[in-house]
Amino acid sequence: MLSHPTSDMSFVRQRRVDTELLDQLPVDDPRATGSRHDLRRINAVMMQPRIVACALARYCKTAPRTIVDLGSGDGTFMLKVARRFSPRWRDVTVTLLDRHNIVSRETCDRFTDLQWRAEPLAADVFDFLELLPRVGIDAIIANLFLHHFEDLQLERLMKQVARQAPLFVACEPRRGGMSLLLSAMTWAIGANEVTRHDAVASVRAGFRGQELSALWPEPDRWRLHEWAASPVSQCFVAMRKA
Repeated sequence: MLSHPTSDMSFVRQRRVDTELLDQLPVDDPRATGSRHDLRRINAVMMQPRIVACALARYCKTAPRTIVDLGSGDGTFMLKVARRFSPRWRDVTVTLLDRHNIVSRETCDRFTDLQWRAEPLAADVFDFLELLPRVGIDAIIANLFLHHFEDLQLERLMKQVARQAPLFVACEPRRGGMSLLLSAMTWAIGANEVTRHDAVASVRAGFRGQELSALWPEPDRWRLHEWAASPVSQCFVAMRKA
């Protein structure tokens, strides 16, 4: 008999990173396609585009020219963020980075309609950040991405991000009983078996308190902000001091 999803609260004290099913499926597998569709709805329910847009508006002091979205998926999340800044921010180039290029031509065209330019790129995130010229990036964004990594990997990733951009905004699953309970109910929005599994795994690998801040390099050179953006979302911002 399966236990209630919140019956064992030990995961709240220590995050646990398990491989998610979507990461193991071929990009064109129907289950993967369905799960990506589920993720768009989950992002909307969690208000992730709004949270990230509000953080950008608050901490990005001037209109950015270049943004990198790590783990961008099909690009529709970043498109929703971009719509919140049109027409205030124009001529922004956004690199949509993921292991696979699944950004459609239609999505790129929607960026063009906003007078933004989308540049989809398929690459390993560590290789990309290591080889990237250390000039010209105004902000790096990560949405529901950091929780895929163990702490040692996150430390490496954050060191690379800190070298490349003066502003980093991340919004991740918040690790807690409410989040876990809700993640176990994704069947209610018609989520498939891949999403139902990965939603629970994401919460167990999520963050709380100041866990992301504790991993950031050279904190005395940065202004760090980390907070519960909602009962299910943890937001983190690192802004380089002048």
